[in-house]
Amino acid sequence: MDRREIIRLSALAAAGVVLPALVRASVLTQKDALTGLREALQRGATAAVGSLGRTDGFLANDRVRIPLPTALDQASGLLRAAGQGKRMDELVTAMNRAAESAVPLAKPLLSNAIQSMSVSDAQKVLSGGDTSVTEFFAGKTRQPLSTHFLPIVRQSTDRLSLARKYNDLAGKAAKFGLVKGEDADVAQYVTGKALDGLFFMIGEEERRIRRDPIGTGSAILKKVFGSL
Repeated sequence: MDRREIIRLSALAAAGVVLPALVRASVLTQKDALTGLREALQRGATAAVGSLGRTDGFLANDRVRIPLPTALDQASGLLRAAGQGKRMDELVTAMNRAAESAVPLAKPLLSNAIQSMSVSDAQKVLSGGDTSVTEFFAGKTRQPLSTHFLPIVRQSTDRLSLARKYNDLAGKAAKFGLVKGEDADVAQYVTGKALDGLFFMIGEEERRIRRDPIGTGSAILKKVFGSL
């Protein structure tokens, strides 16, 4: 499509004759869309890992702080009344520390997943809501990332004796009949919550890019997100 045709379509769009999306589609290629999608996700992953993969990255951030598993949280009142408050606080700290120490090791996994994304849904995803790129990425990659991330988290939980802390506290709660014998795998619980935190922070970066693509200093992000 030549320059005159683009100008004509733009004029028609301004007059309400042609949808703006048609003009955008005429100047934004699938390759551009995919490149912009990947760069946005890479920036989001880098920002998320940098924010979360440090001391207090999870623990001091109320938006992603990992709480007690549901069964223990429901028993928290009785446990604290029974003098288990310190153990509960230690468990919460240990779970968040496990996530903080494991997250930096997830960066190569995130990068590989980003680069493996295909062009087919790029334009549709980019034109969605404030976090549509992140949501698409999470839907495509959460399960394989979880499989590879779990052993990393388990190393951290083992080093922090997290399973023992959890089982000791769950045993106390079981005496009140509030926790049954199906105690969840604490490493799997932390893995799930850590991925929740990662995707949340990637989504926050996507929102920032969409609000101010020019401010990113990236030509491709300006071109792709500035056209939406």
